[in-house]
Amino acid sequence: MPILHLFRHAKSNRDDPPREDHDRPLSARGRKAAPAMASWMAENGVAPRLVLVSTARRTRETWALMQEAFAAQRPEVLFEAGLYLASVDELLVRLRRLPANEREVMVIGHNPGLQDLAIALSAGHGTDHARLAKKFPTAALCSLETEAGTRSRLGEGRLRLVRFVRPSDIVDE
Repeated sequence: MPILHLFRHAKSNRDDPPREDHDRPLSARGRKAAPAMASWMAENGVAPRLVLVSTARRTRETWALMQEAFAAQRPEVLFEAGLYLASVDELLVRLRRLPANEREVMVIGHNPGLQDLAIALSAGHGTDHARLAKKFPTAALCSLETEAGTRSRLGEGRLRLVRFVRPSDIVDE
């Protein structure tokens, strides 16, 4: 069954010096959480063959810190400007264009779009839905299962939430 992983970028630095939103780097906490989450994912069977990454600095830095954990899978990585602060509708348009043979895809992006998408697609189906609806923190992973061949028809309530993991679930801060 195909899997869609939604990964919110790691914690960014909003402090000194002030920058445009697109250019904000990761904070020290983010630089710690991204590789920790990637290691946990690799150890727990998360193996995307395609990774779609927003072009924002914080998402690119997040992926740079994660990629070593996925080196064995050698996923194709696409950096896409359209993922930057994308809405649910914009994300759905992009995901519906995925080739039918893509079995496991990860999107590294931003809130509120990712959280809203996860909530809409799972519509209460699966584990941890209440926690996801409450907060989708930075460096958190949401995995949704789809039926084979349904990506082009992605819509509300069609996926099952199978995993929601936050950095605080795996790392003592």
